This record gives sequence, C-alpha cells and structure tokens, in this order.
Amino acid sequence: MDLWDILELAAWGASGLFGLLIVIDWIKTDSTYSEEVLTSSREGELEALTEQQHRG
Repeated sequence: MDLWDILELAAWGASGLFGLLIVIDWIKTDSTYSEEVLTSSREGELEALTEQQHRG
C-alpha cells in the first residue's frame, strides 16, 4: 500500500464522517425547529421593515 492509497482511504473516511455529521445536524435541526420556522424568511421581514422606515 503506497501513500496515495492511504490518502485515498483517509479522504473517503473524512467524507463519510462529514456526511454523518451533516445527517446528525439535519436530524437535530429538524427535531428542534418547526417546518414553519425553517421556511420563514426573517431577512425578508427585516428588509420590508427597513424600507418602511426609509419611506416614512
């Protein structure tokens, strides 16, 4: 087994670990917040409020 084979295995391992962490974070986020909160657009609300203050 040469260096490139070891690096390839390490890269696959890191990829699997990152994928697992993403799935764990997804499950935690999904169980913590409702679908309504996750799909709301707070930035849009803030932008609309800022525009109203500039006009008024």
